[in-house]
Amino acid sequence: MFSAPIDSDLRLRLLEPRDADVVFRLLDSSRAYLREWLPFLDATRSSADTRAFIESGLQRYAAQNGAEIGLWYRGELAGVLGLHFIDWANRSTSLGYWLGEPYQGKGIMTRSCKAVIDILFREYGLNRVEIRAATGNHKSRAVAERLGFQYEGCKRQAEWLYDHYVDHAVYSLLAQEWKTTQAT
Repeated sequence: MFSAPIDSDLRLRLLEPRDADVVFRLLDSSRAYLREWLPFLDATRSSADTRAFIESGLQRYAAQNGAEIGLWYRGELAGVLGLHFIDWANRSTSLGYWLGEPYQGKGIMTRSCKAVIDILFREYGLNRVEIRAATGNHKSRAVAERLGFQYEGCKRQAEWLYDHYVDHAVYSLLAQEWKTTQAT
């Protein structure tokens, strides 16, 4: 299974069915906080729901078509980074992510995304990685901006969020841009 140490505090590991309870507990304990931007919370009511999500991620990983990665900070699950479906014909993919409320502001997501992006460009040979975030989700947008993603524009009413639509800010990063920033 995929596992990568980032530093002494942070490790990435592919989520496995045995993680369903801990993922659900983190999601549930941060539910009110996360509900502002995550549309799937009302449909995630138990560890069984979370287990199904993890198993779907493992199937995508086995098919080289995505993954769900746990972010383990000082031995505790801090959040999840999703590698969405991979478009192999165009060598592109997108990332989605969330952190439990107690883990905000520690650089966990930026460091995690950086490690995954490096793998995507260097090992998978992808050319483009995209991040979309609700325009008002300044924390998620800041991750993309810190990593050098370029703002491409706004996708209007891109997502239904419980009782209203939200626009998405669309960001992308190309392999050549990544190579240039990592060389300096």
